[in-house]
Amino acid sequence: MAKEQNSEDYFGPIRRLLVGLLVFALLGIFLVWRIDSPRVERFRAAVIDRFVPSFDWVMTPVTGIANLVDDFQSYQQLSAQNGDLRRELQQMKAWKEAALQLEQENAKLLDLNNVRLDPQFTYVTGVVLTDSGSPFRQSVLLNVGARDGIIDGWPAMDGIGLVGRISGVGERTSRVILLTDTSSRIPVTIQPSGQKAILTGDNTLNPPIEFLENADLVRPGDRVVSSGDGGVFPADLLVGQVALGVDRRLRVRLSADYGRLEFLRVLRARPHEVILDPGGLLAPDILPQPAPEVEPTDG
Repeated sequence: MAKEQNSEDYFGPIRRLLVGLLVFALLGIFLVWRIDSPRVERFRAAVIDRFVPSFDWVMTPVTGIANLVDDFQSYQQLSAQNGDLRRELQQMKAWKEAALQLEQENAKLLDLNNVRLDPQFTYVTGVVLTDSGSPFRQSVLLNVGARDGIIDGWPAMDGIGLVGRISGVGERTSRVILLTDTSSRIPVTIQPSGQKAILTGDNTLNPPIEFLENADLVRPGDRVVSSGDGGVFPADLLVGQVALGVDRRLRVRLSADYGRLEFLRVLRARPHEVILDPGGLLAPDILPQPAPEVEPTDG
């Protein structure tokens, strides 16, 4: 207990003396730095030249920490800019995809506009909504129907050739039976020979030709168009080209691009004549005319 009291009595005056000297030194430095005198100014310059360069090693950690803080702030800015660039890149990719889709749709519509048709035909352009995708029934659904004036039996074309015919009309939609469907039978003409035949769907992209008049006059590459017989389709609509199948049967390589059916043009074909009275096809019976009466003459 006595030792602790003696140590406090010894260190107390020393502590107070050191604090007083420190305060006095700081006060002196303050006064020297605040005095506006040429001699004091030269003294201050001499002190700075003497002591400040030797303090570079003291400022090195401070400078390093300051540079580290600046680098960290720069990294944060780069990270924020990188995030912004990534978001803009995602938007650009979405815009690119939309631009490609619009370009493809524009190309399809241009193909439709470039199809040369008889001036007497008018048409309605529809968008393909769904594809049946069935192995037993090949058809597509259009977004045009009875409100657009669509009638059963009208032909449908893409930007190149004949695709099928309307088979089923709703108020806002209609179904197109494709030429490849097994229920499809259309009369065609093979040019330049002029041979008549029937194009029969068999659920393949190259349907066969049947009931050909003279197969010797037909060659692969000949042009196939609709004949217009039977009032099923208007005449001279492009169907495709003759090709020889692996089964050695004559088939048709369809001109329409069945892999990308997006827009179809439905032709307003002239309605074929509906026969209600089959007897009207025959010539009317000629009733025997009574022989003119001959007046007797006096003889």
